[in-house]
Amino acid sequence: MWDSSKDYRLLVAQKSVELFLRTVEGANLRGKWNKKKALSSARDMVPEIQSLYYSYLDPEEIAETPQIGNLENGSHEIVDALGGKNWHHQFQEFASKDDKEKLTASIAKIKFFLSTISRLKGRLQLGEINDPVIAIDILTGSVSSVGKHAKSDKLLICNVNLGDRAVTVVTNDLKVKDGNHVAVAMLPPAVFQGVTSEGMFLGGGDGILKDVGGEIGDLPHGIPLEALNETRNLVETFLK
Repeated sequence: MWDSSKDYRLLVAQKSVELFLRTVEGANLRGKWNKKKALSSARDMVPEIQSLYYSYLDPEEIAETPQIGNLENGSHEIVDALGGKNWHHQFQEFASKDDKEKLTASIAKIKFFLSTISRLKGRLQLGEINDPVIAIDILTGSVSSVGKHAKSDKLLICNVNLGDRAVTVVTNDLKVKDGNHVAVAMLPPAVFQGVTSEGMFLGGGDGILKDVGGEIGDLPHGIPLEALNETRNLVETFLK
């Protein structure tokens, strides 16, 4: 019997809801949106996830439950409440110059939450995997641009194409170049000296992996197990 109460996918899903609630309640989001509805829809997700904790169903069975459908519907409701498909544009448009840095971090956290919930079913369909890395998406990406960090000569800011979207990743591997095929762990956003990183490149002692196999936006192929160690640690840290 699968112990669904310890399934990392469900644990991270609930933590992402908590992150969203803290972010929306604390952020100065200016524009035309329905804050009350966004918060209400997110709070409604918590009992749905908690009911799955104690279902003791196999992950594939959990993926087909009404609760997963309710979570997906809830994420759509939140997008609508935020202002629609391009919800983040209005917040960026109305933000003051002084708010830009904090706003970017808040938007990244909201995107992480929405992606975590909307893609939960797909991760559950991968089956009985008792590993923290299963709780987040690890995607193949292509580096489309690389720039220096304005406040640190030991960091680079990379724009990464994931197929259906682009993300910003901050890295300390100074050898990364345009066109590198990389594996990106879509972890909770982190801020490095004022720049928000929406994920982390997988790699090891010799730097990040730069020739990863797999279609852009899909799971990467042939990732060494040791390249996942830091992701495991960061997922566990997020859950504490």
